[in-house]
Amino acid sequence: MSMTQQAEPAVSTPPAPGAKQTDGRTVQRPLVLRLLARPEVGVFLGAVAVFVFFFVAAPAVRQGSSMATIFYQSSTIGIMALPVALLMIGGEFDLSAGVAVITSALTASMLSYQLTMNVWVGVIVALVVSLAIGAFNGWMLVKTGLPSFLVTLGTFLILQGVNLAVTKLITGNVATDDISDMDGFDQAKAIFASSFTVGGVQVKITVIWWLVFAALATWVLLRTKYGNWIFAVGGNKDSARAVGVPVTFTKISLFMLVGFGAWFVGMHQLFSFNTVQSGEGVGQELIYIAAAVIGGCLLTGGYGSAIGPVFGAFMFGMVNQGIVYAGWNPDWFKAFLGVMLLGAVLINLWVQRTATRR
Repeated sequence: MSMTQQAEPAVSTPPAPGAKQTDGRTVQRPLVLRLLARPEVGVFLGAVAVFVFFFVAAPAVRQGSSMATIFYQSSTIGIMALPVALLMIGGEFDLSAGVAVITSALTASMLSYQLTMNVWVGVIVALVVSLAIGAFNGWMLVKTGLPSFLVTLGTFLILQGVNLAVTKLITGNVATDDISDMDGFDQAKAIFASSFTVGGVQVKITVIWWLVFAALATWVLLRTKYGNWIFAVGGNKDSARAVGVPVTFTKISLFMLVGFGAWFVGMHQLFSFNTVQSGEGVGQELIYIAAAVIGGCLLTGGYGSAIGPVFGAFMFGMVNQGIVYAGWNPDWFKAFLGVMLLGAVLINLWVQRTATRR
């Protein structure tokens, strides 16, 4: 018998067909949890619940004209909520958005009327002013390193004072003059404040613009390099800069997008009512931010979608008009708003933990 023996190779039994080897790190979560981790799913369910509630509690909601009014109210909030949401995903927010809407409308109205010019001149100048306000906010933010809360709070106070003081100085009143008989008014109204009929119901053009902007914002976030930059700077701007993301450009351009939204909504208000009250707009910035938060955007940045704020704005319009159609005291709107906001924050917190849980 030999003193040395050759070891036989170990025989391994192959896993049974269909069996999967996991080490605990690749376990797939249930479909329900993966869906709930999407930022827009929670607010969609909330919007459905609010709609069903008022559909039952307020019979007037079931009429086509009532739903058209609800969608109109939602669109005027939703158009601004979209750029505000993108800015929040980028890690910032803008407290001057509400008064910036009025600044845009005042600029277009007074420039056109006082100088007796075609209203399109005022519209274009108002766009330049709105973009400049956004660029100023972004530039101040990146150059000083101050929080966006302080920068835009300062801009909010400046614009609020300028709106009132300049309007009184030029017109001698707190409101601008009627521009409905000026050249170019009808063409501008057709773009910013017209209506069309669907099934015998008058629908405002802002509803179409709202949906178009939502689709465009969704495409930008999910299909473009710029969308990746937004998520990157919102998640961690230092890490984003380290991998080549143009943080300064992204931040400033996001504030300019808010300026564009303020211009568009301002033009809608001007050509809907032919005149502008200079003291309006205060408090609207909180509505826009709340619609974005309810829509799934985190205040910490780096998380959210463009679809979520659409449903968030719809919930605002539904509650605002639903209370009226139900015959309740409209003062309850603020209470509903607070409940929705707190509920959304708690849901977003749970969603964030669910999304990061292995």
